[in-house]
Amino acid sequence: MSPILLLDPRPATARVVAAEAVDVVKVYGRGDAAVRALDGASLTVECGTFTAVMGPSGSGKSTLMHVLAGLDGIDGGRVRLGDTDLATLKERERTLLRRERIGFVFQSFNLVPSLTAAENITLPLALAGSRPDRAWIDELVATLGLGDRLRHRPSELSGGQQQRVAVARALASRPEIVFADEPTGNLDSRAGSALLEFLQHAARDLGQSIVMVTHDPAAAAHADRVAFLADGRVVDELDRPTAPVILARMADLTAPGDRTLDDEKGW
Repeated sequence: MSPILLLDPRPATARVVAAEAVDVVKVYGRGDAAVRALDGASLTVECGTFTAVMGPSGSGKSTLMHVLAGLDGIDGGRVRLGDTDLATLKERERTLLRRERIGFVFQSFNLVPSLTAAENITLPLALAGSRPDRAWIDELVATLGLGDRLRHRPSELSGGQQQRVAVARALASRPEIVFADEPTGNLDSRAGSALLEFLQHAARDLGQSIVMVTHDPAAAAHADRVAFLADGRVVDELDRPTAPVILARMADLTAPGDRTLDDEKGW
């Protein structure tokens, strides 16, 4: 039986929307140089779920993540985070929304070299003038196995440890949703697997909502759902994914043209 046919066991009343894009259009450039990165893309992310976003280079997967996170504006359609329509917000309000309600995990870690692991984890809270929830921070540190690394600076940590610090930082403020852009790209297979297992745990046991852009079918197989993009649209979704089925779906997607936005912008 194809996994996409399996029913979601959660009751309908439990399905609360964390983020949603509806018929979103995003265009970069003008005239002959215009690139239509998103062309009517729609995606719903439910609270407490782990969603992977996949597609060929230039399909718009990173752009979709950026507009859902409020990092980029849109040229058509609608994007909302919870009950907030992002189009109604001014730039400062969008900045505050990202700081207070969204967590980010990047492939490059983006840790501050001069700060310890503990200081990096609580940095977003310090910048927002908020007091850390010590019990929550302790749970994150213990779950991620960072207890004996808190006084170390990034240069004293392995790549896997740095990425775990980045994940703890993203979750430290208990954001409504976490966006992860190729979070295992710089990790070896063991560290990458450990990180993905934690993201599963964060969604299923901690109630966190996670959206991950990845090109790796094995990584996407850790998610509850995979959304496939092609030519700026979500063309398929797969529940309870497995790596072989993901590979088959990816093979069926139509490759984009030679001129791709992801290649041009390094996404």
